[in-house]
Amino acid sequence: MNKKIKETFQELKTFLVLWGTQALSQLGSSMTSFALTLWLYEKTSSALQTAMLSICTYAPYVIMSIFAGALSDRWNKKKVMLACDLLAVCCTLTVFLLLKRELLEPWHLYLLNAVNGLMNTVQQPASDVAMTLIVPKNHYQKTSGMRSLSGSFITVLNPIVATAVFSLFGMDAVIAIDLGTFATAFLTLLLFIEIPEIHVSGTETRETLLQSAKGGLIFLRENPLILTLILFLAGVNLVASAFDAVLPAYILPLENGGEVVLGLVTSTAGVATLIGSVLATCLKRPKNRIRVIYITMLISLSVENFMLAFARTPALWCLGQLVGWFLVPIMSANLDVILRSSIPVEMQGRVYSCRNTLQFFTIPLGLFLGGFMVDGICEPIMQRAAVGGLLTRLFGVGKGSGAAMVMFVLGVSGTVICLFFGQILKKYRYNE
Repeated sequence: MNKKIKETFQELKTFLVLWGTQALSQLGSSMTSFALTLWLYEKTSSALQTAMLSICTYAPYVIMSIFAGALSDRWNKKKVMLACDLLAVCCTLTVFLLLKRELLEPWHLYLLNAVNGLMNTVQQPASDVAMTLIVPKNHYQKTSGMRSLSGSFITVLNPIVATAVFSLFGMDAVIAIDLGTFATAFLTLLLFIEIPEIHVSGTETRETLLQSAKGGLIFLRENPLILTLILFLAGVNLVASAFDAVLPAYILPLENGGEVVLGLVTSTAGVATLIGSVLATCLKRPKNRIRVIYITMLISLSVENFMLAFARTPALWCLGQLVGWFLVPIMSANLDVILRSSIPVEMQGRVYSCRNTLQFFTIPLGLFLGGFMVDGICEPIMQRAAVGGLLTRLFGVGKGSGAAMVMFVLGVSGTVICLFFGQILKKYRYNE
């Protein structure tokens, strides 16, 4: 047993170092993002303006991803990751300087988030391919679960630590932590991590950027299972991102809500994904990965949204988050195995980037719709609703009741999407 553990450690040593330091940097960046969300909501009291932070991050990401993968397949993965990290930290430093001069405005954050999103567009496919290159195929599910595990820790720690540091020491301290974690990850990647190169054929180097991007789309067209899974996850992301936009507008205005409760509820999602990630790392290969993917999402999207729509206490909000997020890492691990096993490594940058455009274009759309439905539709409806009537009995009264109504709509939408794609996915088979 000890010998097997040592062998596994040796096989994954490079992955473990890169994974650990990158996760630390992601925690710092997530803390800054969460603190800026609190800062902006305090300044504007608008769900839509707060959601614009994420919209501006994702919009360039989904628009440019289809071309970024073609570049990623040609360029040195390590250099791409280092360059993108440097540009991202410049954005953080800009926020810091604007804050110190008391010049920071919402439009500054939107612009800087758009730049960050553009950098992430190039960095993510490079990082995904790098992980494939340094991980043996027999460890794909294990390492996918471990990456979900670190993401879960970040989700748990980020709102708690960010809220505490922001409340006690201000934004300066949050940004200082972000910069420190960045330096650790950057220097580790620069000095200690070697990522193998991929041989690019002469034909591929002579291809135009548009031709290379088209290659990823052609691959998806010729592999309908992968394309259907991507479109299914696009529908899931539409509902999930709308939920993300609605949650602060639901919890922050309530008497039993506020910043601390929002941090607690958000952290509960991290606890759930932490448990799910451990299971995803340890579980044996399922008989039907495709079935696992759509069944887990059906449970997640329906139960969480319905519970939060009708619940009135922080304990039940946390329970809804636990149920909603517990199964996400299990879905992600099975999806990751299918993608990595089905897509040739020399094509992964292009295909992953096409995947990013198709699967994630619904995120900014969902964030906008969630914020707009709260501010422009459901809150006005609930303000006019008769006290003691059906709507107020279902969703409550006062500010936040409109957000509860939106969550009910999202629960219905998520259920319909999962049932629809579940019927389509039943006809496909995946063999490892």
